[in-house]
Amino acid sequence: MGEFELIRRHFQRAPAPAGDHAVVLGMGDDCALLQPSPGQQLAISSDMLVEGRHFFPDVDPQALGHKALAVNLSDLAAMGARPLGFTLALALPHPDSDWLARFAHGLFALADAHACPLVGGDTTRGPLNLCITIFGEVPPGRALRRDAARAGDDLYVSGRTGEARLALEQLRGTEWAGPAVDPEARARLERPTPRNALGLALAAVAGAHAAIDLSDGLVGDLGHILSASGVGADIHLSALPVAPALQGLPDPHRLECLLAGGDDYELLLTATPEARAAIAQAAADTGTPVTRIGRMTAAPGLRLLDASGQVLPFHPRGFDHFATRP
Repeated sequence: MGEFELIRRHFQRAPAPAGDHAVVLGMGDDCALLQPSPGQQLAISSDMLVEGRHFFPDVDPQALGHKALAVNLSDLAAMGARPLGFTLALALPHPDSDWLARFAHGLFALADAHACPLVGGDTTRGPLNLCITIFGEVPPGRALRRDAARAGDDLYVSGRTGEARLALEQLRGTEWAGPAVDPEARARLERPTPRNALGLALAAVAGAHAAIDLSDGLVGDLGHILSASGVGADIHLSALPVAPALQGLPDPHRLECLLAGGDDYELLLTATPEARAAIAQAAADTGTPVTRIGRMTAAPGLRLLDASGQVLPFHPRGFDHFATRP
């Protein structure tokens, strides 16, 4: 199977419906042509997944197709942007038709669910490597930027954190994680749920300021907001939602999962206290749990507070591709 037969068989699809204004020209030319809605700004993000660094060699190809797009959709969700389309650059050691069919099934199932068509890309021979660039649109002035947090804002997180990290350690055979792989935790690692409906709803909330998606751990990603906005934060550890699979872990490992785990793809949001009712309504309307876990402060730095309000000395760091082992 040659390169163009591979593309035709597994990734070429029928053109988007004529009523879809976003995709003027899809796959098959030197460039795709996208037409954002009048007055909208483009939101663009790229993510790369490398075998052995971001996923195990024996991962289910359908789950890998899902995750490859999910991590990009999550970036749009964090900005409050609506998806328009995406490109896929795929390096393969050899063209395995069964693997490709399953990968494409997972990819397109999520793409269809979010009305986000594949509009182009590239394929080549090499170590397994996936790179997606995604395009979205957002009204001017409504993007949830990292530099928009303000002292006094509430700090929220969607869903739960830590299960993906637990599954990763279980798959590695780490002793403290337990002898069996928790199926729900593994699903969170391999098939994350991008929070796009919530992101769109939050972008419409007056008083919603900054957001980021949690790819490298709550503490590490929150650090990007603190740095960009020039503020600090207090996190109340007792407010963090804890999955059943994490509750029996020793305290240091549970906190490591919750605060520095990575691969959660939840949203971290800051908003004024006056927006609490609107945030709760956005959560209810989209069926997404959202928990208030702290507040932003004028004093710089991040403080982790116990149930009595005392500062804890535990200071985990987020994932760093050049400082953290694969």
